[in-house]
Amino acid sequence: MTTRTRRLIGGGVHTVGMRTTVSLPDELFHAAERLARQSRQTRSQLYAHALVEYVAHHAEEAVTAAMNRVVDQLQDGAGVDPAFSGAAGRTLVRSEW
Repeated sequence: MTTRTRRLIGGGVHTVGMRTTVSLPDELFHAAERLARQSRQTRSQLYAHALVEYVAHHAEEAVTAAMNRVVDQLQDGAGVDPAFSGAAGRTLVRSEW
């Protein structure tokens, strides 16, 4: 899926991308409508933002990157209690990946 961005008259930005249809339970749809109004977003903006967050949260690469950052911090020992660092290191060594 490719996305193009174009500038609108008045300085706004509009993203042109894939259109899709989804079915939602009525209660979820109405809650999303309220949130879109409260946050002054279009429905499309709200759904796109929600999907970006969901995908980032569940993406395997994101989990791996987060774990790598933790391991790097533990190895650096910056601001980490030495006893905690040692215990965490031993646990990581014993963990099956």
